[in-house]
Amino acid sequence: MPTSQFLLPLLLYLMATLSSTYGAQLILVNNCNESVWPAILGGAGQPTPKDGGFHLGSGEEAVMDMNEKWSGRIWGRQGCSFDDNGKGSCDTGDCFGQLQCKGKGGIPPATVVEMTLGTSNSPLHYYDVSLVDGFNLPVSMKPVGGGVGCGVASCEIDLNICCPSALEVKIGGKVVGCKSACLAMQSAKYCCTGDYANPKTCKPTLFAHLFKAICPKAYSYAFDDSTSLNKCRASRYVITFCPPS
Repeated sequence: MPTSQFLLPLLLYLMATLSSTYGAQLILVNNCNESVWPAILGGAGQPTPKDGGFHLGSGEEAVMDMNEKWSGRIWGRQGCSFDDNGKGSCDTGDCFGQLQCKGKGGIPPATVVEMTLGTSNSPLHYYDVSLVDGFNLPVSMKPVGGGVGCGVASCEIDLNICCPSALEVKIGGKVVGCKSACLAMQSAKYCCTGDYANPKTCKPTLFAHLFKAICPKAYSYAFDDSTSLNKCRASRYVITFCPPS
């Protein structure tokens, strides 16, 4: 068999294999004036890239290739200090004292980017920025080059500046995070649990309205789907910590 006849089927096979496993490329950018420690948590049965956490200096970026149908969440941690073994702590978003979260979630409050890069029923990507777990730093997610129906998920304003006193998290006199009403009040009404675990009974609170007014492109409470969930099909997305407003 001529070499060309052998290479063509191999090339087609490799392309098919790659297209079936490659979901999208995520570019994480730190536009903050200080370091951020991105944390990553894969959904049920999903892998966790970079063992779930790493350091990203001011002005730096990192690239991650995500599998098709990957789902999970990404958040930024601030005020972190770790030893050579990756043990330490963060002022916000801490994942139980580890640099690499390795399957552990973050301690709220934290601004969370959530995504599902396609499902068995749809090739579309779904993504949002959520304040349901509170806020610690501004963040956005948007497709590179745009696309039909592709929107920007974001909370670009520093909510710590205007956080109600009942929701403030302070360290050394400085507000480093803003709790969600659920975290602060610890009740089913504010957490959309129990009798309030559906959109008919769980309505936005005064705090949710405040968050929504300041960050209209972010989830303000559990059932805030209509104005916060983005649907897109792009090959690359940029997630920016402290995006320019």
